[in-house]
Amino acid sequence: MSNASQALSQLDQLKALTVVVADTGDFATLKQFAPRDATTNPSLILKAAQMTEYRSVVERAITDARKTAASGQKLLDEVMDALLIAFGVEILKIVPGRVSTETDANLSFDTERLVAKARRFIELYQRQGIGRERVLIKIASSWEGIRACEILQREGINCNMTLLFSLPQAVACAEAGAKLISPFVGRILDWYKKSTGKDFAPAEDPGVLSVKEIYAYYKKFGHATEVMGASFRNKGEILELAGCDLLTISPQLLGELKNSTEPVERKLSPALARESPLERLSLDEKRFRWLLNENAMATEKTAEGIRLFHADAQKLAQFVGARLG
Repeated sequence: MSNASQALSQLDQLKALTVVVADTGDFATLKQFAPRDATTNPSLILKAAQMTEYRSVVERAITDARKTAASGQKLLDEVMDALLIAFGVEILKIVPGRVSTETDANLSFDTERLVAKARRFIELYQRQGIGRERVLIKIASSWEGIRACEILQREGINCNMTLLFSLPQAVACAEAGAKLISPFVGRILDWYKKSTGKDFAPAEDPGVLSVKEIYAYYKKFGHATEVMGASFRNKGEILELAGCDLLTISPQLLGELKNSTEPVERKLSPALARESPLERLSLDEKRFRWLLNENAMATEKTAEGIRLFHADAQKLAQFVGARLG
């Protein structure tokens, strides 16, 4: 590696290999690290909405929702949707690419309502002058969520399939035509550390190995779905996935990458992936449910993730409700 490249921060080196995405709803962070895309979820929006500097975004969402003349629960629902879109619109003023906006976790097993919610988000973005090509609709990788994705992708509404912890989930998403998947690295590591009592070096990290397997499968069998590693616990996990299509990274870890000039080595590439010994996985609903059931980690972490996102959405609703008076 040349002296010039060694002088680059790890973040800049990584950006040469992988599309870097910021996992935050904080505008200042986005300006600081200049990612291409940004992802949000109920937890991140709750955190941002409570910050005094974003009070105007919250107030604007309430004002917009009140124009619908809705009341009670309907008004609260309108404000919640308006708030997610308001943050998305502000984020898109900063990042040149796309924003991911999360559907309600309590819809994770309801294909029809997921489709309706996604269409609603796209409509709200379009009213703000944002085209659908700049929006990814985040949906949990349940069987019903994957079926919703299949319908939406046919309509040209791009999906980011989240809460994904296993190869069967990834394969089903690709076969449904998902634009992008977000396999969770850190939460997989959490599960294995808790269940084994061991720590893992980045190269042996079960979450890292899961993403490497998914990436290899997609490249070997020609799936166009983008792989975006997510939910990192340490910088080592990120560096082990250098070369992945995209990586969505928290502000703290973006800072660590920016403050280091250690060399970054490419770990994933389509050419290497195509040499993988993986065999094609044949899936229907019964096979999908069985394989997911057989994977205790994926079953538990998917269910837990849906519960946690729903709990934070409830907290966000209480926060908004208090402001509605």
